[in-house]
Amino acid sequence: MAIRLLLYLGHAIDHLALLIFATAVGSIAIDFGFARWEELMPYTAGAFLMFGLASLPAGRYGDLWGRRAMMLVFYFGMGLSLIVVALTQNAWQMGIALTVMGAFSAIYHPVGIPLLIRHASKVGTTIGINGLAGNLGIAVAALLTGVLVKYAGWRAAFAVPGLATLGLGLCFWWLTAPETAPPARNGGRKLTIDRAAAIRVFAVLTCTTTLGSILFNFTTNGNAELLRERFAGITSDPASLGLALAGIYAIASLAQVVVGRLIDRYPIKSIFLPIVGGQVVAFLLAAQAEGWWFYGYAIGFMTFVFGAIPFTDAIIARFVDDSMRSRVAGLRLAVSFGLSSLAVGLLGPFVKASGFTTLILTMALIAALTLAAVSFLPARDPAVRASG
Repeated sequence: MAIRLLLYLGHAIDHLALLIFATAVGSIAIDFGFARWEELMPYTAGAFLMFGLASLPAGRYGDLWGRRAMMLVFYFGMGLSLIVVALTQNAWQMGIALTVMGAFSAIYHPVGIPLLIRHASKVGTTIGINGLAGNLGIAVAALLTGVLVKYAGWRAAFAVPGLATLGLGLCFWWLTAPETAPPARNGGRKLTIDRAAAIRVFAVLTCTTTLGSILFNFTTNGNAELLRERFAGITSDPASLGLALAGIYAIASLAQVVVGRLIDRYPIKSIFLPIVGGQVVAFLLAAQAEGWWFYGYAIGFMTFVFGAIPFTDAIIARFVDDSMRSRVAGLRLAVSFGLSSLAVGLLGPFVKASGFTTLILTMALIAALTLAAVSFLPARDPAVRASG
């Protein structure tokens, strides 16, 4: 149970670290001499690019070397790199430090999640709780960053989580025993799925993950400034803005637990379709809204964005043997997050040129494309047979 808790906290730290910059960007821009926050956003693109590209070697080493060893690299690498970000003195230094942090952050999803679900009796529920932990990390990032920026400065917003992550790494090292053999040599369950279906599932998985990651990056990196524009009377103070964002993320995160329980009971496609359909509706409603109406719709679209996250790991758990899950996860993450990282770099220039209304309508279109991709999933999940 303690190890599972550490893995949940690792997921929270992973997402928290990647979103500190998005919440603190206004203060960092002022400190580094930028006139507008949008001009600083491209410097964080490297972190999200590496979050995707570094997943490929992370997944390979997770299967062939060991998942415990790779998780130790994750905890200590993340902790140290966050502290380095806090020490940067200009935008280029920060961009490089964030890119290094992104490489370490790439380890969790292809390594930590297969480690977490390997012996889980209810995979969907476990994935849902882990997703809740990750998105609560986003909520904490908004709240903690807002408070630390206001009372201790933006550097503390990176240093404090960095020290906490080093502490988690020490606990994980102390409580976990070395693996007797890497997953690639441990065998695992076998799935009755033909090659054509496997190729179709991987294509759908890559497509939906890429489009979903673009939505995730657009929303989580843009919500702070979006709220500042649409909810100006309440969110002019950094701490109040952080609290408002944390409220959205905390409520929306509960969707992952519900979705996880549904995954344990029903075929993936039958749940995935209505979740993505809800994204389309919520984005269209939010496009022209302001004030409390917008806040309500923001809770709606983030609920559906977060609610779609467990499906990626559930599809891998249902359609891929454990002996190669980290490599498959790493491959799809490298492709999807590598492409979707462009969304972070383009966010500032896009909003500067076209405005937030156009951005929200673009996200509705992306959700509609995701809906089309999900329709190609098999109607039923594959059966499981014992390895022989």
